[in-house]
Amino acid sequence: MPHLIESRSPSRELARIGIERAVTESVALGCRTCVAVVDAEGRLVSYDRMDGAPFQSAQHAMDKAISAAGNRLATHEMWEYVKDDPWLRQGVNKIEGLNLLGGGVPIKVGDQVVGAVGVSGSCGMAEDRAAAEAAVAAIVAAITA
Repeated sequence: MPHLIESRSPSRELARIGIERAVTESVALGCRTCVAVVDAEGRLVSYDRMDGAPFQSAQHAMDKAISAAGNRLATHEMWEYVKDDPWLRQGVNKIEGLNLLGGGVPIKVGDQVVGAVGVSGSCGMAEDRAAAEAAVAAIVAAITA
């Protein structure tokens, strides 16, 4: 049907593959993190909080994933887009749930965004981003295997 849009999303099994990879990367980096995987519409597929991860990071991980899925762009890339425009920066700060901190990465199959991963925890944004990118790579590898 020409008026319907087909949507593909990661299964729970794929989400868990990504989460376990993010946890492995977080451990290697010496971080304790929260990891969220959402579908293309920003609905939670799976979530995990490592022992000792800051409980405040839970919402950040989910917001990063939702932001990356909704904008079809990694959160650190969104920050680069707004950082030099004070009016735009002020405006996006008022959007509930939007998170521009590094650590939200879309899951892309070809050109289609099928979901996103968000990571937040006890280290910095560079580590969050590395763990999220590792999770996405693991999910994409499982899809294309």
